Amino acid sequence: MTQTQGICIVAEINDSKNPTSLTFELLGLGRKLAAETGTPLNAIVMGSDISAAAQEVARYGTEEVFALDHPGLAQYDPEKYMEVLSSFLKDRLPHVILAGHTAMGQDLLPRLACSLGAALVTDCVGVKVGGGEILFTRPIYGGNALATQKANTDTVMATVRARVGDAPAPADAAGAVTAVADIPGVSSRLEFKGREVVSAKECPLEEAPVVVSGGRGMGGEEAFEQLRELAGLLRGAVGASRPPVDSGWAPTTCQVGITGKVVAPDIYVAVAISGSTQHLSGMGESGKIVAINKDPEAYIFKVSDYGVVGDWKQVLPSFTATLRELLQE
Repeated sequence: MTQTQGICIVAEINDSKNPTSLTFELLGLGRKLAAETGTPLNAIVMGSDISAAAQEVARYGTEEVFALDHPGLAQYDPEKYMEVLSSFLKDRLPHVILAGHTAMGQDLLPRLACSLGAALVTDCVGVKVGGGEILFTRPIYGGNALATQKANTDTVMATVRARVGDAPAPADAAGAVTAVADIPGVSSRLEFKGREVVSAKECPLEEAPVVVSGGRGMGGEEAFEQLRELAGLLRGAVGASRPPVDSGWAPTTCQVGITGKVVAPDIYVAVAISGSTQHLSGMGESGKIVAINKDPEAYIFKVSDYGVVGDWKQVLPSFTATLRELLQE
């Protein structure tokens, strides 16, 4: 990478050591930006035993993929990842560095931007070229308005929401993969003690094509079983607004909103959710929004594509039963 030139994607890999769906979306976005600015697209893959993942990323329009492969990077550690990335990038800074607006992206890029003196734009719902400059659009005021911003620094970093870019088809020729041999001391003040893996039949919330979410009006933990039944039929995932999570009806991993996860599925089903700004900030970019609420004045109806005014206890079981019949035909 030539200094202050080009677009660079910080890829993420899952537990199976495959690039995440959001990584492919960023590659599609990066290809578009690189083509419009006439600059190269590169990517960085970090972890342990990641050569296959790096080769896969290289198939999607990158000029070069840098594989930072080290046993000490097997588990995400913000101090290790920031130190390694900062050392690697300091003499080869691209103009734009993009990462997903994920737990890792939100944690890593602010540290990296501070270390390298770069501008940072978070939670982007749009990235485009305008007037010869790259412009970043993000929600402000709790999602009630959008701001378009540009950076005055040579390098700008941004975290990007899911579904902002389109995952591309593989390119005709794969880019080069460079295994970075000289990785600085991988050390941290943190000690990894292990992690608890919660098994689930659902796909990850951020990657689900359909999300079925419940709100305060669900009334209790048992009610969420009905949401799981519907989500299972739709091959989706279960979400929740903040009140059910605070009440212990749903795990924190299900929370959608400005203090939870940001999702943009093809279909978002909001059950007994009023439509607070906090929640809308986490799902407003969904393809189609379906709302079920007994209050005809609920704000969720103002942003939904389809709405049902009624008690979810009557509407949801009937809807689920009809869907099951249709799927069996």
